[in-house]
Amino acid sequence: MVNLLPNAQLIVIGGGIVGLATAWRYSQRFPDRPVVVLEKEPAVAMHQTGRNSGVIHSGIYYKPGSLKAQTCRDGKQQLEQFCTQNGVPFETCGKVIVATDPSQVAALEKIQERGVANGVPSERIGPERLAELEPHAAGVAALHVPSTGIVDYAKVCYRLVDQIQQQGGRVVTGAKVTAIALGAGEVVVHSTAGEFTAPRVVNCAGLFSDQVAKLSGLRPAARIIPFRGEYFDLAPQAHHLVKNLIYPTPDPSFPFLGVHFTRMIGGGVECGPNAVLALAREGYGKTSVNLRELVGSLSFGGFQRLALRHWRMGAGEMWRSLSKGAFVRALSRLVPEIRSEHLTPAEPGIRAQAVLPNGELVDDFLIESSGPVVNVLNAPSPAATASLEIGRQVVERLAAE
Repeated sequence: MVNLLPNAQLIVIGGGIVGLATAWRYSQRFPDRPVVVLEKEPAVAMHQTGRNSGVIHSGIYYKPGSLKAQTCRDGKQQLEQFCTQNGVPFETCGKVIVATDPSQVAALEKIQERGVANGVPSERIGPERLAELEPHAAGVAALHVPSTGIVDYAKVCYRLVDQIQQQGGRVVTGAKVTAIALGAGEVVVHSTAGEFTAPRVVNCAGLFSDQVAKLSGLRPAARIIPFRGEYFDLAPQAHHLVKNLIYPTPDPSFPFLGVHFTRMIGGGVECGPNAVLALAREGYGKTSVNLRELVGSLSFGGFQRLALRHWRMGAGEMWRSLSKGAFVRALSRLVPEIRSEHLTPAEPGIRAQAVLPNGELVDDFLIESSGPVVNVLNAPSPAATASLEIGRQVVERLAAE
């Protein structure tokens, strides 16, 4: 099998939104340097990018000064501009973050403080204003974040593919990377679609980013642990219960935001997700198991320490996975009128979460270089929102090294 783009100057591994955004940014910065994207699936955006709620995040949650906070704010503006210029529908609909109990008000205030530091406008509101924005939501207080939006990230990816190809690049599907060989001034990437050679490589392999990094000789301290998020669709007769986006006040010690309601840009309302250990990196079904990957997760000391630290919250997430009634009860804290018959199972997703050996979750985006290879090792939410800015920063790193 031959290299389909023999003069490629950059190879990007992974056809999710971060990989495609990086390739597009590179083609913008260096229009005379062809780029090739290798995606192991038959189409782009088939995993994390195409299996999320489609929220354009405002950046209100993130630690001020963190890469998440900076890239989310800048990436949001770039994403909205890209969508406008390329005919991708999006909507700035706003959301409410609801405190359902007085004990959560202090956490809500801290979120607002972070929003101020991050330059994200929000308004502290009481039950009366909450009832105007979301008539069926219940809470003692809330934050209204008007800049939050919704979009179909898969459609963004399809436009990115068009742009990359117009610049002379290629997006090769069915190209699972099997080996990476570092040579003098070039990197040879072996894949199921052939061998590809370029001076530089960017690893945006998502759920397999740590394994691809190892192929290039890097031994990252963090390991990807897959967490499955399960969703329900709200039945049409219950759509009136949710106008836009309704979120709970999250636990600041846990990286997941809790089950929430999201109006989708294509219609309908999605409810969820919970967060449970996936039995395989692409184990979307509850009984989908890859024993090698599962043993790898369970035997990793970092995961064991994480599980011990958060066992109570983890047990609650598992119970909601097993019991629809428990899931409904969690949702009904936000919208009391929700009933079990309003919910039908929807397509699940899997989050690639980097975990350190000491059991700490990598809370920020993590990008490490290893010679001619740049590895995006942790890019959880809001990576889709921030993707164009992440891509820009990766390209700046390539240009500087």
